[in-house]
Amino acid sequence: MAKCAVAFSPGHISGFFRRIQGKDVEATGSSGAGIVISEGVRAQVRASFRPSVEIRRLSGDGTIVEVRNGSPPLEYAMARLGVTAHVTTECRLPIGAGFGCSAAALLSSITALSRLFHLGLSRTEVAVLAHEAEVVHRTGLGDVAAIQGGGLACRLGAGIAAPITRSVSIHEPIVALSFGPIPTPTVLDSPDRLLQIERACPTRCPVDLQDFFILSRHFTEESGLITPEVATVLTRCDEEGVPASMTMLGNGVVAAGRTAETVLSQFGEPLLLTIAPHGFSEAEVHDHP
Repeated sequence: MAKCAVAFSPGHISGFFRRIQGKDVEATGSSGAGIVISEGVRAQVRASFRPSVEIRRLSGDGTIVEVRNGSPPLEYAMARLGVTAHVTTECRLPIGAGFGCSAAALLSSITALSRLFHLGLSRTEVAVLAHEAEVVHRTGLGDVAAIQGGGLACRLGAGIAAPITRSVSIHEPIVALSFGPIPTPTVLDSPDRLLQIERACPTRCPVDLQDFFILSRHFTEESGLITPEVATVLTRCDEEGVPASMTMLGNGVVAAGRTAETVLSQFGEPLLLTIAPHGFSEAEVHDHP
């Protein structure tokens, strides 16, 4: 019977960031802060004659609601590893909407590929390749670094080896609402927008979750990234005293506290999340029928 390998990676919601262009891919990325969330991406891989990727978005009860085929970053990672496999990723989060799904898919898939093909990659080597694939394909800058661990993560430099401070003992409920994606390359390829983002980015780490929302909200307002939908929801959150900001980079809102769900549900179907205490998991091998 054929074997398959399965791994999971949590997602990540960035509150603020500053792009850093290094001398090479490994030194390129971003500084900033975000929260590693309990929901993420489960990847299953099995050997095949040619590489292929199937991306499934699931409803809350696990029903498949959307299927996409192909992923240049994942196909790039397989080519770099010299393996061919069929990769299936599953995620309940909105894809491409500021929840770190691209990074989570890479981390879980590369971890599973390493286990299935006996490559023996360390967690650091998995993260290095995932970060490389993100930067090369302009799908992200700092999510991979953050998802190496859990909690409220503040990245002090670019790349996965840069110092990161973490607060993992946070139990406040996290609620998010998405209105759709903001294509990451449209931001990362705009010198004017990147300059405005750099000027808006806070120069310190948040001291706690409340401070994270204060700093992130300032960044949201000053970076020029805010959308009309997000502005409307944030105004309502202010009226109700709910700490909230924009999901980066996505057309959505992330909020915290017991009344956050009530407020965000006025504008759509909110996602109920918690802060993940750990980063991406090790892979398991199973029989595949």
